[in-house]
Amino acid sequence: MAKKLKKVDVVVVGSGWAGGIVSAEAAKAGYKVVTLERGKPVDRQDYIGVKDELRYTDRYEMMQNLAPETITSRNNLDEEALPVRTRKEMMAGTDLGGGSVHWAGATYRWKPIDFELRSKTIERYGEKKIQEGMFIRDWGITYDEMEPYYDKWEKTAGISGEPDPLGDKRSNDWPNPPMKESPAVKLFKDTTKKMGYHPYQVASANLSQSYKNPDGETLAQCMFCSFCTQYGCDFGAKSDPLVTVIPTALKTGNCEIRTHSYVRRVLHENGKATGVMYVDLRTGLEYIQPADVVVLGAFAFTNNRLLHLSKIGEPYNPETRKGVIGRNYNGQFGITFLGARGFFEKKKFNLFMGAGALGGTLSDFAGDNFDHTDLDFINGGGIELRQYGHGPIATNAVPKGTKNWGPEFKEKSLHYTNRSLVVWYTMATMSWWHNYTSLDPTYTDDFGDPLLRITYKYTDHDRAMAKFGIEKCTEIMKEMGADIVDPDEVPEEFDHVYDGGHYAGGVSMGEDPETSAVNNYLQMWDMENLFVVGGSAFPQFGGHHPTATIGALSYRASEGIINYLKDPKLLTQPKKAAANA
Repeated sequence: MAKKLKKVDVVVVGSGWAGGIVSAEAAKAGYKVVTLERGKPVDRQDYIGVKDELRYTDRYEMMQNLAPETITSRNNLDEEALPVRTRKEMMAGTDLGGGSVHWAGATYRWKPIDFELRSKTIERYGEKKIQEGMFIRDWGITYDEMEPYYDKWEKTAGISGEPDPLGDKRSNDWPNPPMKESPAVKLFKDTTKKMGYHPYQVASANLSQSYKNPDGETLAQCMFCSFCTQYGCDFGAKSDPLVTVIPTALKTGNCEIRTHSYVRRVLHENGKATGVMYVDLRTGLEYIQPADVVVLGAFAFTNNRLLHLSKIGEPYNPETRKGVIGRNYNGQFGITFLGARGFFEKKKFNLFMGAGALGGTLSDFAGDNFDHTDLDFINGGGIELRQYGHGPIATNAVPKGTKNWGPEFKEKSLHYTNRSLVVWYTMATMSWWHNYTSLDPTYTDDFGDPLLRITYKYTDHDRAMAKFGIEKCTEIMKEMGADIVDPDEVPEEFDHVYDGGHYAGGVSMGEDPETSAVNNYLQMWDMENLFVVGGSAFPQFGGHHPTATIGALSYRASEGIINYLKDPKLLTQPKKAAANA
């Protein structure tokens, strides 16, 4: 029988940017907070000296063990979904700080049209531009309303950047100057500027200088060591929850973090959440943590699954297109991040130096910055050249047609070391009626609870946008002077590889409880003292990396949670949404 613990003001599930920000803000406001993290405790010192490509890049040390719990995946409603069992096929962070510790650091604000995609599309192109079966909606919040929360997160994280020439209104400059230009980044920026585009330096959570944030946390200057993506930063030079919001929460004395705590249910009674039930994975003992407010601030998959398991909210039914939990599942993986690789004979770059967000980018083909009248897709994406820093094991790029073994491979692998660059398109993805989450009827976790099932397939819209991006990237790479340019190929169907970690939706926000699960404070329509925070709230995915938007929404939700604790009520009133939501 589960042991019932002392009630607290707020219990938070998850300790990444979403859960970490809520924990810190609620604790700073004087509320008693318990934060539950299923992984082990870690801090910056755990990453000192562990620049080990084999351990972290090839064996995915920081990713969730998918043996006890994973997802199942299928393309169509009439198929049996199968479990995703290798960490190469699904990269979900674990341990304290979650996936926010191993992220690269590229930071973008999403564009105004991302938050009002349906209404702005109709306004410019007419309703026929929205394709049959596409579930897109306005978020119930505008860019102008989001701006103060973006600004707050950028200051907490100490983002280093320079203005986007096509960027949107900002109340303040980036907190720190941009990172240095490497020769490869300079070549991209100089070339695209000559082509008439508007390049700028990728805004980065790898800091360009030492910085103390508004909460008093000090971050160090990036050393360009190359070990960012899929690694923790031993220098404290990549902004993540371990060096920002988690220490901020703990130093208030109001926040207790319990690791190895695997939450199995949100408990509720008479329409109110009463707490959570979790298992201590070291002892197997079960606990009930009561709270006035319950916050799901975990990965999108976990937020979705806990609501399904806890029977909160109406599950989405694709046959009737009714229900909200699991609806509007979306993300950037597979068909996104395609572009072109160029091989240079007369240019060499020091590509083993780098940082997760070192790069150049342009927004000329993002959002509605270009005319879609004659295109068979809406929205767009950024074009980037990133210099992550190569690893000697994983980096063996050779031109297409080269055998992947033997003397020819060895010769060309050595020849093209430091001679190849990639330009890619970070395209937006829409939500569709047939892409959703549910509970799997066959497969369970170690506790016998059903796994989360993902039903997801590509559409002609996805393939058209990817093809457009590949063509633009290929043009740029040719202008950069590459002697061989290999464009990526557009895949026909999703291959069940959930790479990149940009999975979203399923508990999406909006103005209408019939089509959305949470309001614009990420408060559940059906349970007003339950807040679901993170990428799970995205109704559709914007054309840039998501972390800044998750951070901004987390500050917005924190404000709502504190307001709710002072005056418990539904924080926004529902409105009837238009169709295609």
